[in-house]
Amino acid sequence: MTGTDLVERAAAGLKDRSGRPPAGVWSAPGRANLIGEHTDYNDGFVFPFAIDRRAAVALGDRDDRAVRVSSSFAPDPVVVHLDELDPDAQHGWSAYPLGVVWALREFGADLAHARGVDLHLESDVPVGAGLSSSAAIESAVALALNEHWGLGFDRPTLAKVGRLAENRVVGAPTGILDQSAALLAEADAGVFLDCRSLDAEVVPLHFAEAGLAVLVVDTRVEHAHATGGYAARRSSSEAGARALGVPSLRELPERELLRARELLDDETFRRVRHVVTENRRVLDTVRALHEGGPATIGALLDASHASMRDDFEISTPELDLAVETTRAAGAIGARMTGGGFGGSAIALVPLARVEEAAGAVRAAFAAAGYREPGTFTVVPSPGARRER
Repeated sequence: MTGTDLVERAAAGLKDRSGRPPAGVWSAPGRANLIGEHTDYNDGFVFPFAIDRRAAVALGDRDDRAVRVSSSFAPDPVVVHLDELDPDAQHGWSAYPLGVVWALREFGADLAHARGVDLHLESDVPVGAGLSSSAAIESAVALALNEHWGLGFDRPTLAKVGRLAENRVVGAPTGILDQSAALLAEADAGVFLDCRSLDAEVVPLHFAEAGLAVLVVDTRVEHAHATGGYAARRSSSEAGARALGVPSLRELPERELLRARELLDDETFRRVRHVVTENRRVLDTVRALHEGGPATIGALLDASHASMRDDFEISTPELDLAVETTRAAGAIGARMTGGGFGGSAIALVPLARVEEAAGAVRAAFAAAGYREPGTFTVVPSPGARRER
């Protein structure tokens, strides 16, 4: 589905369900995290980029104070009155858009006199693939309501709104990486984000100029951040920081890992080591891009995957096979991306070898008896925007 098709489908979907044309259509992208995994909730550094797969929301006014959300991926709409928003009452897909409405109010939006709205959602971001389909929905809805209701929030604040919706209403203990990528990204660039200060730098990537493409391998092993593995890793990180006497693992210098090994049990130590070394890899990647361009970052991507596989233990056999196979087929670097326990891997592949690498992965998965993976390239793309 092209971007234009997605916007038209959102607009048509709203008109079919409400009988009125939309007042506007907004969209926001999914994201791939180039490097910096599970560092965001540790106040560390991340470096995602937006991809050319998006979620779109068409918005129409209502004559009452209800919010009705609908989508092509759910059979029935969900309706909630603005005076009855309850973070504990939303379930399933509706928790994402309705969570944003609730979170906007928590951030100070005065909705006492707001008119209700109809929201219709369409998305071509693969669900469960580790490409943050949820943040794409949250960010599109947040930008749409912020503009339509004249709330005046800036984009960093809207990223916090999306994070609150994800944490409190959806129940996923994620950091701010995904929403920041969706709202702050620019074309052909990544977002280097300090998750403690929330300072962001847009860093040019120039993949195509360097003759490289980002190949995504969707393992089709679905993950869910609201389930236990992600939360357990966050708890381990926080326990390690407490035991080492630092407010967060961002504050732990790499030289302190020797002391950490003595004080912590083996599992907690390895969780800590991943976060500390991953922060350094993010900084090294940004430096390498500035100084040598994208052809110089492959070894850092490889090291990041090894750390997630061995120290943080969030990879899967399918993800490992995707990484190993793309590397053997010519990728200069590859790693799993996203929260782990399934989802996708990304590989930085010479343009001339993309089809070869994709075919090699499909063959390797078939030989291993795994489901056929999805393979497609993505382009670093602009963040959330109004479409019409």
